[in-house]
Amino acid sequence: MTYMTSSEAMVETLRAEGISEVFGIVGSAYMDVLDLFPAAGIRFVAVRHEQSAAHMADGFSRVTGRPSVCIGQNGPGITNMVTSIAAAYHAHSPVVIVTPSAMSSGRGLDGFQEVDQLPIFSTITKYQLQLSRPDRMAEAFRTAFRIALAERGPVQIDIPRDFFYAEGDFAILEPDHYRVSNRGPGESAALDRAAEILAAAKRPAIIAGMGVTESAAADEVRRLARLIDAPVAASYQHTDAYPFDDELAVGPIGYQGSKAAMGLLSKADVILAIGTRVSGFGTLPQYGFDYFPKTAKIIQIEIDPRQIGRVRPFEVGIIGDAREAAGAIADRLQASLKGRKPDPSRLTEIREAKEAWAEELESISSSDASPISPRRAVAELARALPADAIVTSDIGNICSVANAYLRFTKPRSFLPALGFGNCGFAYPAALGAKVAAPDRPVVAIIGDGAWGMSLHEVMTAVEEKLPVVACVFNNQEWGAEKKNQIDFYDDRYVGADIGHGVGGFNFAEIAQAMGALGVRVTDPANLQDTYKEALAAGTPVVIEIMVDPKELAEPFRRDALQFPKRHLERYAHLDESNFGKTAA
Repeated sequence: MTYMTSSEAMVETLRAEGISEVFGIVGSAYMDVLDLFPAAGIRFVAVRHEQSAAHMADGFSRVTGRPSVCIGQNGPGITNMVTSIAAAYHAHSPVVIVTPSAMSSGRGLDGFQEVDQLPIFSTITKYQLQLSRPDRMAEAFRTAFRIALAERGPVQIDIPRDFFYAEGDFAILEPDHYRVSNRGPGESAALDRAAEILAAAKRPAIIAGMGVTESAAADEVRRLARLIDAPVAASYQHTDAYPFDDELAVGPIGYQGSKAAMGLLSKADVILAIGTRVSGFGTLPQYGFDYFPKTAKIIQIEIDPRQIGRVRPFEVGIIGDAREAAGAIADRLQASLKGRKPDPSRLTEIREAKEAWAEELESISSSDASPISPRRAVAELARALPADAIVTSDIGNICSVANAYLRFTKPRSFLPALGFGNCGFAYPAALGAKVAAPDRPVVAIIGDGAWGMSLHEVMTAVEEKLPVVACVFNNQEWGAEKKNQIDFYDDRYVGADIGHGVGGFNFAEIAQAMGALGVRVTDPANLQDTYKEALAAGTPVVIEIMVDPKELAEPFRRDALQFPKRHLERYAHLDESNFGKTAA
């Protein structure tokens, strides 16, 4: 035990955990802690909006696999983080959010900037702690880090602001004294049964999900796939789970994903789902094709017992670490399949499916038109990306189209908005990724709608010297929503157009005004050189790509939309029976 202040106990525990960055905005509630960061070797990354702080922490954790920390002023600073903590929750990111709160002596008096901060985060955190005594500061942070990593998600620590100034004896422990990382492969009998089913399968297929990335399981999955000649598809929005340059990799399933992956999966008699819950949204029909097989036996490997069988019934469920479970099944298969040789016809089928999809993509991505085809713009970006690049993406039209084009060979390279699907994620997450991996190129893919929610962080990139490339695809509209209004509302546009009344916004010039390099591209012939120059610039760059507003992707959820019925006279002209009779 060592005598110190509670602030020192907090910071020393952060140091013991290897925390070298904290993301947030300066606030009086935690001034005493902030004062210690430089001497502790902790970099305080100051953002322009607290939502961005948690997105940066999320991006940092996704790239490193390590916990991260964000903090803000009690009240409005903390409530600004709700969206980004929800995003981290859906992404299973071990983000510790520190929420300084009203003084313990004045709690409940509706004082300045007071709000009950625990209920607000109760459904989007894995665990919440409200410090009841300042002498439990170090213990509380140990608990937060342990649960954030064990349950893979955000944990909140709520600390009355006067507690930072208390003094007492504290024990600062090393992480290996209060948490373990080994999870194990799962129940032996379930592993035996999984190996038996796979050995007997005629057309097995593998879906690699986030668990493959989190446990660094790609090598074990590759070994397993080769034993049974199985194509390996990535689950929706986890395109980097399995290296695309492997001969058995067939790309991602799900919205705007790989036709090769979905076509091969549709014929499977056994599906081995590794580190994925096989989500309903990620397996919806695509390209007019309900591809997920109805009769295939599913073997599901998941670390979270709550996700086993949550969406689809399984033949075998294995609660275990993706890498260890895949390795254990491969060991069993290797022993039982001695002498079995690869099936040339199966390998040919996989190769031909990939080649056919690549040719189709090329045929629809080569337009020389101006405004620029979004597909051409994304295809050129995919070609320009270095092998070690990290790509983040927002939600929306262009980000979904990108799913078919991005091809990764390294894990922890693709950071999409994932299940929460919020706009304004990609750019701050890219900044957090760059902090985490300063030697890797980082690119953010963003539509102009989402860019309006995050462009202020260009100032953060400039001040923190983070050479991230933001690719802003500007079609002057909320494209996904406009496509819904085209298909379901007779071309009636409400709220979908951006900047039409003022002739649009020049985001390249705005970026330049904030100190970044801004480039506007209107000719597709200039895309490749612009991308390469931006990646080599060594400074924050915003590339504004003027894309065709008429080229829009399919709606995310046709099954969730309906043609309008109107019963009141005032709205009768809007009824679907009058489609084509009214002006847009």
